[in-house]
Amino acid sequence: MMLSTKVKYSENIAKHLNSTFQGGRGSLTIINNSLSKVFYLLILLGLGSGFQVQAQTQTKPRVLTLDSVLLYIHHYNLMLQEHDLETLATKTYAEGAKSWMAPMVGGGVFMAPYPGQNVMDSRDKGSVMFSAQQDIPNPAKLKAKEKYLQSKAAIEEESHEVMYNQFRAQAKAAYYGWVVQEKKKAVLQENRRIMEFMLKLAKVRYPLNQGSLGNIYKAEARLHEVENMLLMAENEIQMKNIQLNMLMSFPPTTRFVIDTLVKMPEAALLPDTATLTTFRSDVRQLDRTIESMRLNLKLENLERKPDFSLRFDHMTPRAGMMPQQFTAMGMISIPIAPWSARMYKANSKAMNLEIQAMQRGRLNLLNEAQSMLSNMALELNTKRTQVTNYQSKILPALKKNYQTTLLRYEQNTAQLPEVVDAWEALNMAQMEFLNNLEQLYLIGVNYEKELEK
Repeated sequence: MMLSTKVKYSENIAKHLNSTFQGGRGSLTIINNSLSKVFYLLILLGLGSGFQVQAQTQTKPRVLTLDSVLLYIHHYNLMLQEHDLETLATKTYAEGAKSWMAPMVGGGVFMAPYPGQNVMDSRDKGSVMFSAQQDIPNPAKLKAKEKYLQSKAAIEEESHEVMYNQFRAQAKAAYYGWVVQEKKKAVLQENRRIMEFMLKLAKVRYPLNQGSLGNIYKAEARLHEVENMLLMAENEIQMKNIQLNMLMSFPPTTRFVIDTLVKMPEAALLPDTATLTTFRSDVRQLDRTIESMRLNLKLENLERKPDFSLRFDHMTPRAGMMPQQFTAMGMISIPIAPWSARMYKANSKAMNLEIQAMQRGRLNLLNEAQSMLSNMALELNTKRTQVTNYQSKILPALKKNYQTTLLRYEQNTAQLPEVVDAWEALNMAQMEFLNNLEQLYLIGVNYEKELEK
């Protein structure tokens, strides 16, 4: 459009120069002014077109592959960042596990008489006392507590992987859905071109009594239906874009394009429990939880070990003739006393039962996952066969039928409704193929989510 405008503008300038040149030599100044104006206008038009090309280059949306989307989610998703900070906080708590209780100091009087009492001897005036006390926990308990807190941080790390697996599945589903919508959009654009061609051909044949007015209206209706389907595809693409922006923590208005060259899911195989134990983050999280419970059980069993305490008291007599005195004491707890041992023994028994319950839950999770993956593998392989049949058998046959019917219509041996029916059959098969392809992608995403690839 800009090139045709420039050509028309140059032709008008040329006509103006010719008319001016025919006016005589006295018009040379006008010619020079016109030429200078033309030169400056061409420069401005060239700069404007250059700026427009540069702006189009700068505003061209970038292409994000699926791996790039997953990488952005892994590093920039706000919920994952929140979970990372919580994991870091748990690790920081473990750093202070070996700390002792703060020492206690105090001061007061020792064996001092009440006010108003008669003191017969200066020794009965009592003393001023200063006291310091430090509790010394058992080193084995401190080490066990540190390992227990570190095991809780390991649980949080595996929980991070569980959350990322869910976000990864959502991102793959949205990305593959976008890919299918782009393919639908390409098919619908081609269908619109075909329907426009048939509509033009019908309008040309109608005055020649080679077609009916109803056929024209029918073609127009099919064209508008294709345009509506195109509008729906564009809306779905924008929704997928917004969903991926949310997962990557991008602004909702961020626009990008995707790589539509993605492969179909491969044929699924049934994994064994060893593979599930290795790959599934929720199973690993259960393993870390069981290990943490065992460390907590070990910490509880260490409650039978004693703790220690040191205390030092210094007394300065109020009578000048009395010597200064002190008291130094070391104390040890006796946790094996029957009235105190009952608590940690009951706690240890309860923790053992919880560990056994967690192990049963782990086996149940593996059995459920293996059964679910068996069903998904069967469904995935069946859907993959259906999609392959559409590609290799159904669509080529319907396309040949449409081309043959269209050729007959061009040769006046078929009517427009026959062409429309052949086109509708091909169009419905193409849409059904893409719907099955989207279902195949979704089944593959759920299979990978359960297998955790």
